[in-house]
Amino acid sequence: MTQSVLSPAAPPDRRAATPAARRKRTRRQGAAYVFLTPWMIGVALLTIGPMLASLYLSFTDYDLFDPPNWIGFGNYVTLFTADDRFWHAVGVTVRYVVLSVPLKLALALAVAMLLNRARRGTGLYRSAFYAPSLLGASVSVALVWRAMFATDGTADRLLSALGIHTGGWVDQPQYALLTVVALAVWQFGAPMVIFLAGLKQVPRELYEAAELDGAGAARRFFSITLPMLSPVLLFNLVLETIHAFQAFTGAFVVSSGRGGPSDSTLLYTLYLYQRGFTDFRMGYASAMAWVLLLAVGAITVLVFRSSRRWVFYGGEDR
Repeated sequence: MTQSVLSPAAPPDRRAATPAARRKRTRRQGAAYVFLTPWMIGVALLTIGPMLASLYLSFTDYDLFDPPNWIGFGNYVTLFTADDRFWHAVGVTVRYVVLSVPLKLALALAVAMLLNRARRGTGLYRSAFYAPSLLGASVSVALVWRAMFATDGTADRLLSALGIHTGGWVDQPQYALLTVVALAVWQFGAPMVIFLAGLKQVPRELYEAAELDGAGAARRFFSITLPMLSPVLLFNLVLETIHAFQAFTGAFVVSSGRGGPSDSTLLYTLYLYQRGFTDFRMGYASAMAWVLLLAVGAITVLVFRSSRRWVFYGGEDR
C-alpha cells in the first residue's frame, strides 16, 4: 500500500486526446487561412505577379505597344557599358542618400530627445513634428517647396536679407540637389517617433548613476543613449536608406520631370521613369528596377553585417 502511494503517477494517456486536438488545430488553421486568403491573393496578383513580369521584361526589348522581343542580357550590358546617364544617375543618387539619411536621422534623434522631456503640450509638438512625414511625399508640398527655393522665392529672399546671394536653388546645378535633400530631411517625423519610443525604454537609473559619477551631458549621450538606442538606430537606418533609394516625387517635381538643371537632380528612380514612360523602353526600365533591387538588398546586408560591431542589445556582454 505504501509502495503504491509513493510510486509516481502514471503519465496520462495522450493518444486518446490526439484526434480531438488535431481536429481543433485543423479548424484553427483553416480559420487562419480563410482570413489570410485575401492578403495572399493580393500579394500574388499585385506583388509577385508584377515582379515576375518585370523580371521577364528586363530580358526583352519592349515599348508598351509591340510584343516583347527577347534579347537576353542586352539591357543589362547596355546599362553597365554604354549608358553614361545611368552612371550619372547612380552618382547623384548615392550623393542624395549620403546627405539625406544621416541628416534626417540626426535631426529626428535631436527632436526626439527634446520631446522626451516631460513638459506641457508635448503631444501637440509630437503631432506637429510628425505631420511633414504625412504630407512631404505629396505633389502639392513638392510644388510649394519648388516655389520656396526658386529665384526670388522665400528662401532666396531670406538669404539675401542675411547678405547671402545665391539665387534660386532649383535653377543652379550646385544647389538643386540640396533642395531635394532638404525636402527629404524635413520629413523626419517617422524616425523621430521611433526614436522617441526607444528613448522611453532607456532606464532612468543609468542616467542617475552616470550623473552621480560626474558624467556630463555629452558623456551620457555617447555612453548611454546611443548604445541603448543602437537597435532602434539600426532599424531607422535600414528603413531610411531604402526609402532614400526609392525617392522620386521630390526630384520629379523640383526638376519638372527632367532631372535638371544639367542632370543635377537626376535620381535613379527619375531616370528609370524617363526610360520607361518617356522613351517607352519598358524592358530597359525593368532591368534598371532589378539592378536597384539587388543593389539595395546588398547594401542592406552590409548594414546588418556591420551592426555586429556597433549595435548593443540588452543583456549582451561587450
